Amino acid sequence: MGRVGRFDLRFGLSVDGELVQYHYGLKDLVTILFYIFIAIILHAVVQEYALDKINRRLHLSKVKHSKFNESGQLVAFHLTSLIWCLYVVVTEGYISNPRSLWENYPHVYLPFQVKFFYLCQLAYWLHALPELYFQKVRKEDIPRQLQCIALYLAHIAGAYLLNLSRLGLILLLLQYLAEFFFHMARLVYFTDENNEKLFNVWAVVFVVTRLFTLTLYILVIGFGLPRVENQALEPEKGNLFSFLFNNILFRMSVLLLVCLFQASVMWRFIHFQLRRWREYWHEQSSRKRAAAATAGAKQQAKPLKRDSGYHENGVVKAENGTSPRTKKLKSP
Repeated sequence: MGRVGRFDLRFGLSVDGELVQYHYGLKDLVTILFYIFIAIILHAVVQEYALDKINRRLHLSKVKHSKFNESGQLVAFHLTSLIWCLYVVVTEGYISNPRSLWENYPHVYLPFQVKFFYLCQLAYWLHALPELYFQKVRKEDIPRQLQCIALYLAHIAGAYLLNLSRLGLILLLLQYLAEFFFHMARLVYFTDENNEKLFNVWAVVFVVTRLFTLTLYILVIGFGLPRVENQALEPEKGNLFSFLFNNILFRMSVLLLVCLFQASVMWRFIHFQLRRWREYWHEQSSRKRAAAATAGAKQQAKPLKRDSGYHENGVVKAENGTSPRTKKLKSP
């Protein structure tokens, strides 16, 4: 496994060149606090030098302005995390060898890049709490954003503390992929309300990632972890929670919660899609009715037939300039 060390800012190597691995501890809190301030600074840079300039050009309403800022920040974060997470899982071999997700569990000791990724993720979602005040988020949007932040923190901290860091990385990769397309679709929609093609792409990606997420949970927690040995309580090695997966009741409870959560997510997704389709068809039918009404008005407004000749001083003249009325003959 290589040498084991505490967390520092070296690149995962000791002085003599041996591989250094890390596990969680109280010093992580100081590191997370430091990167919370870094995240706040980066948030302000993206807002001032990118989003504010675009907002001034688009002249959005107050509601759309708030949503545009939210999606703009999350597009930058999800894209960065997506590339970073993909790099980590590829270099660590978690994709090429799916068995590594549960083999040698518990994964108490982590490579530097894995631990650093988790700490930065925790710092970002914790920094989102004071940003609700700095960004002057509307009161109606605060409960939704708090729920989102709490779910991300629970997932990331749970995977980190339960020594499920490898599974957590794959799940975050899938989640960030779907979220990136969603917020990118919102940005495109705010710039052009007639362009909703990216929402269709997001719908396909969302369904695929949900299926992969549920499959991974069942594969790892339901079938992989029960076959692993040496799941004991070892506080001296940092293994505090792994023994819970020895209990079949605990594993089934986790799977049940996961299935219920995924079902609720899919229900909201289906409801959202049905509402979009209803609005689309209502808009199309309104356009058809308006077009039919315009065509009917044009038909009713056809010009009336006029007498041959032309008008001059209120008198109808014939083609040769004479009056079309018959002249009276004077008696001799």
